[in-house]
Amino acid sequence: MRVLGIETTCDETAAAVVQLPSGGCGEILSNEVMSQIAEHAAFGGVVPEIAARAHVDTLDRVIERALARAQLELQDLDGIAAAAGPGLIGGIMVGLTAAKALALASRKPFVAINHLEAHALTARLTDEVGFPYLLLLVSGGHTQLVAVRRVGSYLRLGSTLDDAAGEAFDKVGKMLGLPYPGGPHVEKRAADGNVARFDLPRPMLGRPTPDFSFSGLKTAVRLEVERLGTLTPADVADVCAAFQAAAVDAIIDRCRAGLRLFRETVGQPNAVVAAGGVAANGTLRRTLVRFCAEAGLRLITPPVNLCTDNGAMIAWAGIERLSLGLVDDMTFAARPRWPLDANTEAVHHGKA
Repeated sequence: MRVLGIETTCDETAAAVVQLPSGGCGEILSNEVMSQIAEHAAFGGVVPEIAARAHVDTLDRVIERALARAQLELQDLDGIAAAAGPGLIGGIMVGLTAAKALALASRKPFVAINHLEAHALTARLTDEVGFPYLLLLVSGGHTQLVAVRRVGSYLRLGSTLDDAAGEAFDKVGKMLGLPYPGGPHVEKRAADGNVARFDLPRPMLGRPTPDFSFSGLKTAVRLEVERLGTLTPADVADVCAAFQAAAVDAIIDRCRAGLRLFRETVGQPNAVVAAGGVAANGTLRRTLVRFCAEAGLRLITPPVNLCTDNGAMIAWAGIERLSLGLVDDMTFAARPRWPLDANTEAVHHGKA
């Protein structure tokens, strides 16, 4: 089975071809990503109108490159998948419309993919992991702990009450005058910093419910920056180190709470999976290794290029759904909001 996946939910224009061999994991035949960082850098964040226009300008070329790299024609595919949400509505519509047009022209099945489900299933593309497993989804727009029970069945155990982890990293980077996006630059500068110089809070530490909060931590960083006034390179490095340590400590503590709740409500997980852009953070990965070793669980962290937004994860989610006979019709609409557990109550909040 070979599927073309299209991703346009934010500021990456991406297309990929993935195939499912007779057994084992998936095989990525191509994975093309066109970043829009340069277009948004001057604004310090993603501008939806600019993002949508960039998708229109580049998507055709990215799809052509993905097919050429895979050495396939459209007729060689078994399906066309596109991210249909959640995300920026203008960008989603560009990718969704293109996928529907290609599916109609080639008479191939069309599959609408939840971007979050694609992150949730990426571990099954790269590693042979069976259901159920605990997913830590940490990105610029989402921070959640999810019980992945099977394709299409997800139970949200906890989520952020305010900012997403990646958003907090980027905003701290902006406070410190670091280039956009701030997250990778915060990690880089933290490597040279004194982690003990600033005493920053660990939000939600010890709470029984596995929710996250980063607003208070972000405010604490802002107050320290204002107190320092003119920042030296050493100041920037020390703030980055202290912030990153606090954020990672908070995430790991929430994972402990999430694992307890998983075992109470679902049973024993087969693994812990970390996905999303923040899962590329080296300090978080190393700390997760220790956490999973203590818990006696396997940790799966997809390669860095599959943690950030990409077409391969969309194509793989398409394969997972097509394998179960799940297809969508041409009336499927773009969804700027699309909870991963849209048809399931959150286990401790009592709401979707």
